[in-house]
Amino acid sequence: MNIAIFASGRGTNFSAIARAIKKGKIKANLSLLICDNPKAKVIGKAKRLGIKVVLVNREDFSTKKDFETKIIEYLEKEKIDLIVLAGFMRLLSKDFVERFKDHILNIHPALLPSFKGTEGIKDAFEYGVKVTGVTVHFVDEKMDQGPIILQRVVKVKEDDTLESLEKKIHKVEHKIYPEAIRLFIEGRLKIEGRKVKIL
Repeated sequence: MNIAIFASGRGTNFSAIARAIKKGKIKANLSLLICDNPKAKVIGKAKRLGIKVVLVNREDFSTKKDFETKIIEYLEKEKIDLIVLAGFMRLLSKDFVERFKDHILNIHPALLPSFKGTEGIKDAFEYGVKVTGVTVHFVDEKMDQGPIILQRVVKVKEDDTLESLEKKIHKVEHKIYPEAIRLFIEGRLKIEGRKVKIL
């Protein structure tokens, strides 16, 4: 199977997934990095690993549809079987999601359905929760709402700062995301309505 990772930033989850593939924990090819940010650190990480990088800058396209059409061209050219969103800071259109239905994964740094959106860690911390966590889910047309594959709990201690909590969350992300991808690649995820059954 061929995987494409979509990322916009530092690429820590990208690196964790690439390591898991290199170690043989995920039996698939990391074929492509799609990035929308020319300054993203993930680009250098991908190039060092010899992974093909495609920079698709939204500002170069007059419409979102044109932007996504160009991305689809690259995905089809590389025969991509699974799209992995890893800090990709753009919401995909309903048409795009429908085209790759049940073949797009996302990771969220909170226990969905709580604390949706781009500031999941900060929102949970400021709310004062004692427990937060990480969620891997299939992507549907609504933000952070697709069927949940895996979740892991992260306890918030009294002496935690936002920075220390972020570190704990990221550490869990780097374990849980490769695990969810492995389950997908092995054909062990079955979507039943709004739920995912692990076979």
